[in-house]
Amino acid sequence: MWEYAPAPESRDIANLKPSYRMFVDGEFVEGAGEPLKTVNPATEEVLAEVSTASKEDVDRAVRAARRAYDRVWGKMPGAERAKYIYRIARMMAERARELAVLESLDNGKPIRESRDVDVPTASAHFFYHAGWADKLAYAGLGPDPRPLGVAGQVIPWNFPLLMAAWKIAPALACGNTVVLKPAETTPLTALVLAEIIQQAELPPGVVNILPGAGDVGAELVGHPGVDKIAFTGSTDVGKQIQRSLAGKGRKVTLELGGKAANVVFDDAPLDQAVEGIVNGIFFNQGHVCCAGSRLLVQESIADEVVEKLHARISTLRIGDPLDKNTDVGAINSREQLSRITSLVESGEAEGAEKWVSPCPLPDKGFYFAPTVFSGVSQAMRIAREEIFGPVLSVLTFRTPDEAVAKANNTPYGLSAGIWTDKGSRILWMADKLRAGVVWANTFNRFDPTAPFGGYQESGFGREGGRAGLEAYLDV
Repeated sequence: MWEYAPAPESRDIANLKPSYRMFVDGEFVEGAGEPLKTVNPATEEVLAEVSTASKEDVDRAVRAARRAYDRVWGKMPGAERAKYIYRIARMMAERARELAVLESLDNGKPIRESRDVDVPTASAHFFYHAGWADKLAYAGLGPDPRPLGVAGQVIPWNFPLLMAAWKIAPALACGNTVVLKPAETTPLTALVLAEIIQQAELPPGVVNILPGAGDVGAELVGHPGVDKIAFTGSTDVGKQIQRSLAGKGRKVTLELGGKAANVVFDDAPLDQAVEGIVNGIFFNQGHVCCAGSRLLVQESIADEVVEKLHARISTLRIGDPLDKNTDVGAINSREQLSRITSLVESGEAEGAEKWVSPCPLPDKGFYFAPTVFSGVSQAMRIAREEIFGPVLSVLTFRTPDEAVAKANNTPYGLSAGIWTDKGSRILWMADKLRAGVVWANTFNRFDPTAPFGGYQESGFGREGGRAGLEAYLDV
């Protein structure tokens, strides 16, 4: 089999700095917290030192956001707010290559994903929500929707820039101000977004960005000056947030974990389905809350699908995230790599049949080869727990009713996929699946115009689209 020649993107494009500071009240300032070192997961080298926030810094940022809301942003006409948001969107698009390289360095995802998916979709969220800023009265959310005030937002490490845009853009469009905490392991693109916000001359205090660990997020969530909390992350942390805010009258949206079923019927276009399966679980190394980590295949075609799947996965290239030919990059952290390894070992111990991609792994960095388990039962940990890595569990079914029962046999409910030639079956299945997003003959399709969110332990509330505006409005 022929090989691609290396095609690395230059890391110099990222304009990486030796140190970064938090962004409060329109200025980059030193935080009083213990500085953290952010690491390139592909090489284990330290990329930069980042100052972090203390309890006093959180209070300072929330007060700055409140002033900006009371004096400027909350009173500003929607058409004027839109100009700022459009400006941010354009500047993100102009610096897209820089942002993509920096994202891949800090996160470990392949450059072709950060370049072709993350950054364009992030700027698209700002473009889309800018269009809503002066049309909120026509969104079907009441005659006089009002902003909530100060939004506290906590985002994860799997899509650092995209999650920041996903949170900030609708909050600003609805007239709220923001205090955002990026993930501890991936703060860099959020801080470059702060540079863009500063260059766009957004009024001071409208957006504040506080790097730090979980204690900073907890302080932000518990701050009495915050009117709305938006959190994307693990289900366990989401439960803690919900408990801490119970009875306090604040709006909350939680987008949490998932264990999505990708259901393949015997009349599905199998080659297309295999591509969708691969995209569903190996995109972003499986670091996707809506990843199709449970493959449900109709029994009559299971052997054929698994054979095709093994052949396709064997062609995936694993390695340097900055190489444009890389399909699967590095696991984000040593901690996450340990969790993936532990769950895979449990799958072997419980009797599932493991198959591992023959692609060689780099000598340095946090890498895990794409792995497929066959002969999986619903009682196994690998079928129940979110692995958040490039690991697929294959289960079989005989009838559509059995497929629905197995797909819904999970405490989660974020997403699902259906592969079949019958439109009536797609509609029947989509109606019965307990999932916030159901894809038909595709997977992992995202658009800022479409709402996204889950049920059960995958959280509540919607982000994106017209429905996502409600979370940031008093209606």
